[in-house]
Amino acid sequence: MHEPDLRAAAFGGALPPETAVTRGDGLPRERLLAAVVLGAQGRYAAATTLLDALRRGDDPLVASLAASTLGSHRRQLGGHRQARALDGEAFAKAAGLETGSDPDGLDAAGARADALLGLAADNLALGRLPAARRLAERAAGEDAGWRARVRGGWVGAEIELAAGQGAAAVPHAERAFETARARGARRHSVKSGIVLAVALRAAGAPDHQQISDALVGKAMATAEECELLSLLWPATLVAADLRPGHAEEYRFRTAEVLHAVLRSADPCGRRIAGESPWVPAPGG
Repeated sequence: MHEPDLRAAAFGGALPPETAVTRGDGLPRERLLAAVVLGAQGRYAAATTLLDALRRGDDPLVASLAASTLGSHRRQLGGHRQARALDGEAFAKAAGLETGSDPDGLDAAGARADALLGLAADNLALGRLPAARRLAERAAGEDAGWRARVRGGWVGAEIELAAGQGAAAVPHAERAFETARARGARRHSVKSGIVLAVALRAAGAPDHQQISDALVGKAMATAEECELLSLLWPATLVAADLRPGHAEEYRFRTAEVLHAVLRSADPCGRRIAGESPWVPAPGG
């Protein structure tokens, strides 16, 4: 696949078949986009192979984006400390780059925003709420486009949820959800729907149960359809809370998906997941 198709798969609609993104040749940006798609599918070992090589490449912009992408994959498996080192690396590589222009934020401002938002999420998970707020504010100052606005909405909502401010989390989550839908970014819409569902439930908004249930149901259906395994297991975990009468069914599905994801993870990813208090044991 070439860059336009890979870009559409990474940031737009349906993902390609597995065989379309397994090749390690192509231009650096194409390999970066392939790794993004592989990570979305939960195929972390294949993604790590591509990203590790790109992190050590000659292009500092691609190297920064690769490091923050790998940090995101580590964070998805509960490895916030490992992700923090990668996000720090990503920011160092992008800090002195001149800002360019890319529709999906694959430019210097987008790379810095990715790194800063990753660092904010890492610090939040490690209990450093003030640091997370400062980093999220710095990322917002990059004005890095739609993808940074969506990710900033996720992190902003998570910060408020961690602070016990459910009502304050809702506007951040709504902004992420609306931006992703307007862009037609299916993967980002799925995660935004999950974040919004959690925020609405925490806020105790009117009809929050019904709205949250609908959002999570849509997220699960889309994740299943597009084989977004990296998002399917978090969606089923939230569904278990929202639909207590079917909780065991959803937890069983979570275990199934996690088992598949960890079979496709590299040894470091499997170790991180096994040690993380955030990731349920794949065996149930």
